[in-house]
Amino acid sequence: MIQNPRKRLIRLAFTNLFFIFLCIAGLIPILYALSVSFNSSNSVFATGFSLIPSDFTLDHYKNVIFSQPFLLWLKNTMLLAFFTVIISLAVAVPAAYAFSRFRFRGRKTTIYLLLLLNAFPSILSMLALYRLLHSMGLINTYTGLIIVYTGGMTIFSLWNMKGYFDTISIDIEHAAQIDGANDFQIICRIVLPLAKPTIIVTAVLVLINVWNDYIFAINFLSAAGKYTLAAGLYTLQATEQTRNWPLFSAASLLASLPILIIFFIIQKQMKSGLTSGGVKE
Repeated sequence: MIQNPRKRLIRLAFTNLFFIFLCIAGLIPILYALSVSFNSSNSVFATGFSLIPSDFTLDHYKNVIFSQPFLLWLKNTMLLAFFTVIISLAVAVPAAYAFSRFRFRGRKTTIYLLLLLNAFPSILSMLALYRLLHSMGLINTYTGLIIVYTGGMTIFSLWNMKGYFDTISIDIEHAAQIDGANDFQIICRIVLPLAKPTIIVTAVLVLINVWNDYIFAINFLSAAGKYTLAAGLYTLQATEQTRNWPLFSAASLLASLPILIIFFIIQKQMKSGLTSGGVKE
């Protein structure tokens, strides 16, 4: 059946307009937060809704960077995120490959138990984790928080990457073995380059989880000097009387910038990693 080109063009135009509308609707809260951050007044609820600040100023951004410990919170968050991502991937990548390629006793039982554990919200284990870390003297330490983050995200990382390893044809590894490559060379030169997209995506998802976590950070870190971005931002809105919405909006937008930059950087890496290592020269 030959479709009418005019009808197809009209349908395509309406589809594009619909998705453009959805994008604009999704950007409205961000644009409003941007407007509030540039507004000199703190009367968010007293004035009407507007995406254009009535009295433009950059003082709130200057206050966040120079008067608030924002850079300290950023450093603490980056430190926690870095070690959590490294440890999670160091454990999850070989585990995901082993569950994907090898068949051993208890394999299915183990992987489904891990899935079951990951199905429960991590907040349910907060009391048990607090008691455990307190007995080990790890409360108010980055080590304790990294253990908590790593324990939860390693299972997610394993499941997320195992499915991708399943899609990599084992014939490529067999061909490399025929050419004389050992197991280490096969993993480093063939499997990991082919799995680069899922490794990058998993690393970013782990990073976002740590970056946005508030519950564990505020409960396991009691010293203000060790606060993360999420915990630190809460202190800007500590009480009903001292809430400064423009300052909070400015800090929130600045906190989201590193994640946005990372997303822009990894796009090209993900595309180039899809076929890397899959062609024999």
